[in-house]
Amino acid sequence: MTQPVTLPLWAFWLILIFAAVTFASHFLFPSVRWFFRKRAERVIARLNERLARPIEPFKLARRHDMIQRLIYDPEVTAAIVEHATEHNVPENVAFEKAQKYAREIVPSFSATAYFSFGMRLARWLSNSLYRVRIATFPRQELASLDPNATIIFVMNHRSNMDYVLVTYLVSRAGALSYAVGEWARVWPLSGLIRALGAYFIRRRSGGNLYRRVLARYVQMATDGGVTQAIFPEGGLSLTGEVREPKLGLLSYIVGNYRPGDRDVIFIPVGLNYDRTIEDQFLIRAYKRGNRRFRPPNRAIVSGVASHLWQRVTGRFDTFGTASVGFGQPLELSLFLDTVTGDPTKAVATELMDRVRQVVPVLATPLIARLLLETPGLSRDNLLDRTRACLSALEEQDMPLPQRSPDVLVDDTLTRLIGRGLLRETDQGLEITPTGAEVLPYYANSIAHHFPELPST
Repeated sequence: MTQPVTLPLWAFWLILIFAAVTFASHFLFPSVRWFFRKRAERVIARLNERLARPIEPFKLARRHDMIQRLIYDPEVTAAIVEHATEHNVPENVAFEKAQKYAREIVPSFSATAYFSFGMRLARWLSNSLYRVRIATFPRQELASLDPNATIIFVMNHRSNMDYVLVTYLVSRAGALSYAVGEWARVWPLSGLIRALGAYFIRRRSGGNLYRRVLARYVQMATDGGVTQAIFPEGGLSLTGEVREPKLGLLSYIVGNYRPGDRDVIFIPVGLNYDRTIEDQFLIRAYKRGNRRFRPPNRAIVSGVASHLWQRVTGRFDTFGTASVGFGQPLELSLFLDTVTGDPTKAVATELMDRVRQVVPVLATPLIARLLLETPGLSRDNLLDRTRACLSALEEQDMPLPQRSPDVLVDDTLTRLIGRGLLRETDQGLEITPTGAEVLPYYANSIAHHFPELPST
């Protein structure tokens, strides 16, 4: 026992490495995890003191534990058995598939990443790219909401900036959980998005097992009181108009609700922009007849470089106004008492009607619509038409721009002429071929507010 043993140097180092790993995994790592866990709990406690709606325990659960809870849920287990029977595969194969879906869907929320990094980035991006305005805000109704209810923001989808803008504006209310499409499942973006509490969904998955796993996650999050934000249109609007809703996520939420459960309150949100960053790509996708509007890498690099150069040379003056309107809340428990037909369809229709009501009227959409309605307007005639429209909309309590009509017209025409969408001639304002494609996209965003424009 006391005699020395001779070992090769490589074996000695291998033993040292195994010993170090064993020591770290059994003694060091648990202590480090405990230290950071306690620190995170203190951070969350401080956050909950200032948030209108504290972060729910469901959102703070470890991702591994949440995945296990999801795949062993009785409804998911039944779906696994059905899938195995239907496709004639062993149940363990179906279980592995469900587990893969669960890992794909379940986020890994980090309060530190969300409130320290995510909030600051959202605030900086929003204010550096746009003049941010809140058009409507029913303060009294929102303040009187049931504090124990699950809040779900329901929004129209104009731009990928929607995520950033709404996250920034509701940062004092709580942490939002978004449903994000497959476009964001790229490294390293996917890890950041998971840390911010978003969950991924497949837009075109026809598999029943996948839908059952997704449905149970959404239902468990809703039952757990997680504040969420969803886009019922199912994707970005290619035409600029507020489209009809798709019932997927809403059907999971409405179908799972039972009287006496935690109430669900939907808050309609209408968004609009003087300029959406990706307007050209969306318009081209609409002309092609498909939804493949991911820009090529060269276009992204060129656009970012051009934007940075404008900032460096002091020539960038925002993309105009980005405005958000908050509508009247819809309490699911009360609304279902008035429904006689399909409850999901009734809820979706009512919500999108309320969203349309609060979509802000901004200068670019309004002037685009006026120029398309009456081509060749002079600058003075356009100003008169703008004043008449704003007066008519004000009588309907529409969310309107805050600046005076003459400032709106001058600033908007400068931007549209600078983009090559208009040119000013002796005969009046002329729409260019590029403008003939782009202006309808903006005009469509407010078309539902007034099907017929008032004359001067």
